[in-house]
Amino acid sequence: MTNSKDVQEFLKSRRARLTPEMAGVPTYGGIRRVPGLRREELAMISGMSVDYYNRLERGNLSGVSDSILESLARALKLDDAERTYLFDLARAANASPPRQRRRVTQKVRPSIQHLLDGMTGIPAFVQNGRLDVLAMNDLARALYHSDDDRDEPVNFARFVFLDESSVTQLTAWDAMAEDTVAILRQEAARDPHNRDLSDLIGELSTKSEKFRKMWAQHNVRFHRTGTKSFRHPAVGQFELTFQAMQLPGDEGLTLFAYTAEPGSRGADALKLLATWSATERANHADIRSSGRSAN
Repeated sequence: MTNSKDVQEFLKSRRARLTPEMAGVPTYGGIRRVPGLRREELAMISGMSVDYYNRLERGNLSGVSDSILESLARALKLDDAERTYLFDLARAANASPPRQRRRVTQKVRPSIQHLLDGMTGIPAFVQNGRLDVLAMNDLARALYHSDDDRDEPVNFARFVFLDESSVTQLTAWDAMAEDTVAILRQEAARDPHNRDLSDLIGELSTKSEKFRKMWAQHNVRFHRTGTKSFRHPAVGQFELTFQAMQLPGDEGLTLFAYTAEPGSRGADALKLLATWSATERANHADIRSSGRSAN
């Protein structure tokens, strides 16, 4: 398995979005037949020969040096996430390809679950690079699973693209979907031999036309902090701010926590959500207790 197609399409798409004016390249008038910069123009401002750049854009990053990648990243005006993506593609292209593998089922340590449970008043959960949600606290479960009481882990990408309820639950669905694809694209470059990840991408590509279109754009971004909008059937519409924190002792796992400004609509919604969640848990406990008594 090689990543030459990903390299080729990424470089072409970044070159196409860069106009001569943005790059400071004189045009001398006339009609340009290609969007963005020509290959020879990008090669010039990158400080490499046209033949060498053509080799890179054909998807061959074998033996490319960090200095060349840095020059290319500057010429293409890549942001931090795109630069990291380019270096990950080069690292994968130059590594000895291991046999594609499935990973063992990831689990969070009990201490991490205790941490989540101790974050009262804050929806919090842990997920891996494939966007499997491995653990959550009660408030996060109430936020995302308002219509059932399932406890098993879910995959956030499947929820966004394959669960119809996501469109109504996530008010900014398009932005959330683009973030989801960008995260998976970044993870696929970082860990290209993860079969579980490639299977997920194949499944989403097969079942969702929107995913296919977004995947083809080759957009990547970091997902560290931001604001998300929600629409919950019990508490209405509100916004929360999220923070993403890597777990140092658990490689590849990230803790997400949602907060709201004191006195804001989001803060009031979290209080209502906590009350609603506690009531729902009590009702389910009564139902289970009644069922056991009947037996």
